[in-house]
Amino acid sequence: MLGSIKCSASGAYYLRGQWVPADAQAPAALAAAGVTAEQAGQAYKGTMAYGILTAHNTSGNDRDLRIKFDTMASHDITFVGIIQTARASGLEKFPIPYVLTNCHNSLCAVGGTINEDDHRFGLSAAKKYGGIFVPPHMAVIHQYMRERFAGCGKMILGSDSHTRYGALGTMAIGEGGGELAKQLLGRTYDVARPGVVAICLTGALPAGCGPHDVAIALVGELFKSGYVKNKVMEFVGPGIASLRQDTRNAIDAMTTETTCLSSIWETDEKTRQFLTVHGRAGDYKPLHPAELAYYDGVVSVDLSKIRPMIALPMHPSNAFPIEELNANLKDILHECEENVQKLVGRSDVKLDLCSKIENGRLRVDQGVIAGCAGGLFDSIYEAASILKGHTGGCGDYALSVYPGSQPIMMELNRTGVLTDLMASGATIRTAFCGPCFGAGDVPANDALSIRHTTRNFPNREGSKPGDGQLSGVILMDARSIAATARNHGVLTSAADVDYDAPSPAARRFDASVYDKRVYRGFGHPQPDAPLQYGPNIAEWPAIPALSDDLLLQVASVLRDEVTTTDELIPSGETSSYRSNPMKLAQFTLSRRDPDYVPRAKAAAALESARTAGEVPAVLADTLHALGLDTRSLSRLHIGSVIFANKPGDGSAREQAASCQRVLGGSANICYEFATKRYRSNCVNWGLLPFILAADDSFDGAPGDFIYVPEVREKVARGDEEFPAVLLHDGRKTDLLLYLKNTNAEERELLLRGCLINYYAAKAVN
Repeated sequence: MLGSIKCSASGAYYLRGQWVPADAQAPAALAAAGVTAEQAGQAYKGTMAYGILTAHNTSGNDRDLRIKFDTMASHDITFVGIIQTARASGLEKFPIPYVLTNCHNSLCAVGGTINEDDHRFGLSAAKKYGGIFVPPHMAVIHQYMRERFAGCGKMILGSDSHTRYGALGTMAIGEGGGELAKQLLGRTYDVARPGVVAICLTGALPAGCGPHDVAIALVGELFKSGYVKNKVMEFVGPGIASLRQDTRNAIDAMTTETTCLSSIWETDEKTRQFLTVHGRAGDYKPLHPAELAYYDGVVSVDLSKIRPMIALPMHPSNAFPIEELNANLKDILHECEENVQKLVGRSDVKLDLCSKIENGRLRVDQGVIAGCAGGLFDSIYEAASILKGHTGGCGDYALSVYPGSQPIMMELNRTGVLTDLMASGATIRTAFCGPCFGAGDVPANDALSIRHTTRNFPNREGSKPGDGQLSGVILMDARSIAATARNHGVLTSAADVDYDAPSPAARRFDASVYDKRVYRGFGHPQPDAPLQYGPNIAEWPAIPALSDDLLLQVASVLRDEVTTTDELIPSGETSSYRSNPMKLAQFTLSRRDPDYVPRAKAAAALESARTAGEVPAVLADTLHALGLDTRSLSRLHIGSVIFANKPGDGSAREQAASCQRVLGGSANICYEFATKRYRSNCVNWGLLPFILAADDSFDGAPGDFIYVPEVREKVARGDEEFPAVLLHDGRKTDLLLYLKNTNAEERELLLRGCLINYYAAKAVN
């Protein structure tokens, strides 16, 4: 793509700042440097990641980790479900600081009181159990955690996939709600020791380049290859010193899009200064690899070769330098149109990008700078410098800016930056994540929005293809978004405009707004305080334990290369229903496969008939075709199943799994799970995470049945192979399913049916 990023073909040793490839010559090279074979064998302990993980590991060995975190964070799409799960499992108080922010559903997309009802529930839970509550519009989740909790050597768990504070020396992990519920109940986060990949930065960014240019280039290079999948990205090298702390923070937020597990950076005086300004000088300590460290791979990034980048619809990895796009505009846009068409899966709904070409340049309709990646002080400050004295809006084009927190907004106001932005025609919003997930500044049908936000997945801009509405998002850095606004909506690289790159004066951090509005109850629970319920807040329904045998009815077959969690359960306005499991479940796959919900309900109806002693004709025919009789019904459970090639990229929202479960889902079948967090969500909700061998075909279709005999016995025994039978068009085909890498606790959880059942049984015993 650029020649700025290169990935090693093997692991490497980091020896006193120099790289030694882990090839056949490595032993001799290490020996020549005075490194013994024993030292080389222990070099994996020299990474920053290893040291932090070890300090938080309770298992007693460094292979199978049992992690306890320092702090947790959730936003208002997830915290109600997490607290309800933990309550049903025996929650008494929050054992560690738990921050509840309100930055996702702070605007009510569907009318009514349901969003503010959830906020009130969150505050009442913070009082009852001893939590920290950040009211709506105060801060987006990750900026608040950077400002108040991230610190060198710490670990933070968040129920949002972009939980990344590595640039501040914190290993942070985004997971589904079940994993946070475990921490609230005093349990651990269980994971095999992850591999660690070095991201070695050299050089300095050219003028006009910012954090999103680096991040998009990294995602474009690393996502499809899986080079860092479920590994820790460890940022090292002399190039770090050239980056402002805000730039590091913004790059770090986007590491999620590579499918890595977490991230960690070397720290320095800029890190110390950031923490000091935020009143937490004591949270600083220098972090560096040991003199000898082993990495499972090395990604070399020459910052001087980074160019202003874009990510075209509909994935952050669809990355191009702006100059390359402009040089091949029609060809690249046409290919993008075709890919979008395949993804949408409808011939009558199209995203027409080529029609936006004017005089050989691409015209866009909207610009947005927002969220945990874009709403940072330095990016907004520099965007304002580019726009000063120019217009930020013309005709149909509009620019909106969402500072990431009230303290950032206050500082931008103090320095006059907000005035400059507003004078250019830009509009200013409060701290809100809406543009990142389709609930804020939704563009018009067939419009194109450029955004410094984290994702441009389908429907993340707010469109509804099922209703004939489709728009697109291009990810860009705030600097090029400002340059585009300055050029009246014609896509423009910040490298192509003349401006004086600012050197902001010493930053101030005014915490007074937090002091006046944030509820800080950690360590002071009020057990008698009542929880405040709204009419939409509902308890989790009863979930059955795993049966002896399993009869799965296929409810959806998704053959896309990757299926995101946004497709499994759409974001945007549907998120307003997140506190009512059954209401939210009605939106499962609604924008990807609208027939899924009725099919899942049909399978659930068969199970209801079975439990009532009835045998509908379709069930009788299925039993006959499988060579079973009605006596087998007592051993059976009938559940629905989704097949997808590679599900789970994207959001950590547990609803991607729980919505399937409350509709009667029993399993997922795939070739590979895109992320650990989605597989964890499946396990925590009792969805059997089956995989197929790479060379096995799946010939099933919606409505087909899959019979998995002796499933309970095999799970209990720890078997990895599950022989099954696919019934397709009346014909039986053998199907071999695998259940790999499950530990004893996960197997017991699957046997019980879900996390809530698991902890209920523990409480009884």
